Amino acid sequence: MTFGIGLSLATTAQAELRHYVASLEQSSWRLSGNTPIICRLEHEIPSYGKAVFTSRAGKDHDLNFSLDMWVKPDEVTSAKLMSMAPAWRPGVVSRPITDLTYQKYFSGEVPKKAAWSMLNELERGMQPTFYYADWYNRSSKVAVGLSAANFGRRYAEFKSCLANLLPYSFDDIAFTVLTYEFGGSELTRYSKAQIAKVQEYLSYDPEVELVLIDAYTDSFGGRSVNKKVSEKRANSVKQLFLSAGIPNERIHTYGHGERRHVASNDTIDERARNRRVVIRLSKPLD
Repeated sequence: MTFGIGLSLATTAQAELRHYVASLEQSSWRLSGNTPIICRLEHEIPSYGKAVFTSRAGKDHDLNFSLDMWVKPDEVTSAKLMSMAPAWRPGVVSRPITDLTYQKYFSGEVPKKAAWSMLNELERGMQPTFYYADWYNRSSKVAVGLSAANFGRRYAEFKSCLANLLPYSFDDIAFTVLTYEFGGSELTRYSKAQIAKVQEYLSYDPEVELVLIDAYTDSFGGRSVNKKVSEKRANSVKQLFLSAGIPNERIHTYGHGERRHVASNDTIDERARNRRVVIRLSKPLD
């Protein structure tokens, strides 16, 4: 699909162009997420939907953009994303940002690089605008713009939020293995650092709905003693999660003793691998 894009958004002789964009008085930006695990910046587009920039905690500094439409595409649709000058900046040259494809029944997604470009253009006072043909009437063209009015202050808050995101995500800590020093309940130095990360993440994420804690020992000592040791280790980890605000009914502990070894018990190193607690976290899918 191709069609001309002029600096004027008036109706042309060839096709009607419906333009959705907030007026200067309507334009509003807000931070709907501002924590160390998620930053979300939203903008309402009257009679159309909303624009959402989202970044989540993790090793990579991701940035996702979604054009959440009240009426989702009824078929696969090609679109162009342009940086346009608002009406109060006549003579400023527009420029292309990227070409896109809207998937059927889904909101419009924009790649990371293009999403950053949109933020940069908004900061310059420009108006990122999506152009596409109406999927119910291909001769009717649609333009959807993001207004830069009232953007600056909220963008500064959004960037501050980005700077404070945790350097690890839920997926990084959802399956964590802790190991213990020989003969007791003392975690190894590395495992103390790991459990601190899990605790910190959980203190910010209320969506975690289930924590499973499975504790194991090596085969050194009697079976009944090992069973009690594993239960003690599981309960000590449980206390850490309770202190992070996870409700008691969402935490399940199991002390397996010397069962289910992951290594033989012939050497010191192999026994150390068997002295472990496995933490599994779950939360609803997005």
